[in-house]
Amino acid sequence: MEEVAMEKSVSKSDATNNRMELPMESLGNFPIPAGQNYFEFVAMDTEDRPWEFKVSIRNEGKYKKPWMSGQWGSYVHEKGLKKGDRVKLIRQVEGNVVRSYRITAERNLAMGIWIPVEDFAS
Repeated sequence: MEEVAMEKSVSKSDATNNRMELPMESLGNFPIPAGQNYFEFVAMDTEDRPWEFKVSIRNEGKYKKPWMSGQWGSYVHEKGLKKGDRVKLIRQVEGNVVRSYRITAERNLAMGIWIPVEDFAS
């Protein structure tokens, strides 16, 4: 079964830095081991290319403020992402076990019509 682990509109900061801030409500979809502040995983894009990502949280402070790094900056550059694009991380779950992750990026063509960024560049 597929589940959306995270969906968000890319901010200017996400598009220009080597990390993307994640919605707090998505944090539970990334199993950060006890005693650690990060979870590393590989997500396949729509062209079956693997991307290595790392979801991290703060060690201190009231709020965990999750973010994703790893190859995020390279992914943004290769896909030509910009502010307003939509990114989704989708996880494939079997029973209670996450088997894999996929990442997609879409651009709003017009009036709520979203197309993969790979098609937009073609």
